[in-house]
Amino acid sequence: MILFPAIDLYEGKAVRLYKGDYARMTVYSDHPEEIARDFQAQGASWCHLVDLEGARSGETPNLKTVLRLREAGGLRCEIGGGIRSLETVETYLSAGLDRVILGTAAVEDETFLRRAVDRWGDRIAVGVDVRDGMVAIRGWTEKTGLRLMDFCGKMAEAGVETLICTDISRDGAMKGTNREMYRALSARLPLRITASGGVSSLEDIRALREMGLYGAILGKAYYTGAVSLRDAIREAHAPGPEAPESQAKEDRPT
Repeated sequence: MILFPAIDLYEGKAVRLYKGDYARMTVYSDHPEEIARDFQAQGASWCHLVDLEGARSGETPNLKTVLRLREAGGLRCEIGGGIRSLETVETYLSAGLDRVILGTAAVEDETFLRRAVDRWGDRIAVGVDVRDGMVAIRGWTEKTGLRLMDFCGKMAEAGVETLICTDISRDGAMKGTNREMYRALSARLPLRITASGGVSSLEDIRALREMGLYGAILGKAYYTGAVSLRDAIREAHAPGPEAPESQAKEDRPT
């Protein structure tokens, strides 16, 4: 399983939200490139980036910061937050980002989603944010009428290979991840699933790995020191049950 340490960006700073609430934001660093370097020093191979301003506006206000992080950390990077046009996807991928995550656009514009997947294949992932069993959009501020499993099934039909699923109620709360939800998704869907939200202990990481998930995102637990990134990566890579074929697929070089 891949361990993805996360950097959420707001006004060029590394921040974390509590349960997706922009009014409950903690700033952890004015220099997120230093965090990216620490990720690399601790043994990470990937970095998960989110432009929180972009998630609400549909623009790329933190693009320059994202590119600095890509260069500073020397890590493979995936980026989400406000990516709602083919031009924005092209901007990120041509600049050296390895994977782009579509959220609101995947919900509201199926034509755009299919065109992106047809053009860039597995460099396109979909981020599905869940509140009370329903899909949320626009930086978690609006809840749709779409049920999680129904939406994820549509993503598989559209050719999406990688799904990043966040339980908003767990995100930043340090209360553990929603194992039941990930177990159900993994059992029913032919997708590479990354767990996000509430990963707050080595036990969480072990449980997700034993489900055969593709990845897990480590956020607040890293910033508070609750979990050592080096230990988390070691746990994610530990031997365990063989993952289902859909989860075990290796990333192609980009």
